[in-house]
Amino acid sequence: MSVRERIFAGLYDRVGAGWEEKYGAQLRRELLTDARGRVLEIGVGTGLSFPQYPAVDELVGVEPSAAMLRRAQERAAAESRDVKLVQAPAEQLPFEDASFDTVVAIAVLCTVEDPGRALREIRRVLRPGGHFLFSEHVRSPDPARARWQDLLERPWGFVAGGCHPNRRTLAAIEAAGFEVGELEQGELPAMPRLVRPYVRGVAS
Repeated sequence: MSVRERIFAGLYDRVGAGWEEKYGAQLRRELLTDARGRVLEIGVGTGLSFPQYPAVDELVGVEPSAAMLRRAQERAAAESRDVKLVQAPAEQLPFEDASFDTVVAIAVLCTVEDPGRALREIRRVLRPGGHFLFSEHVRSPDPARARWQDLLERPWGFVAGGCHPNRRTLAAIEAAGFEVGELEQGELPAMPRLVRPYVRGVAS
């Protein structure tokens, strides 16, 4: 575990606390209303979503960062939430085929090394008829802002834990073979313009 990784994990909740309280918790709650059965959340980070889940049969979370995972374990204990946590990247999910009813991704496909591979893994572990719930900031439909996202991709990623602000995530979800049903597109409130455009939806 690198010093940079520990520092990022230590600052993550504090930096975003105001936004999470005012906007984030509600956005998570709205998305997770459709979570059912055995649920997998990829890239759980520090576990901010845990309090927002409805009653489900089982909640499993994966996270590649050991520093983040430790904080997620602490949050699960503080919330008395029964969560099975596994250290793993989204591109290599250590689960059997068709083993989850719901898979959740919240602001994680911007950071994975290989979004296409991660989405194929999500599809592999999702049961037939299951749902993929996603909420991701994405490349702006405005060409001028998209150019700024391209120009600032590397410096932004350095300070934001490897985040790529310019990914065409919705197109990647569809290219992985998902059928997107419910879809909301817009701009996240009170965020830097670079990462305001977002998509939120349910795919199967």
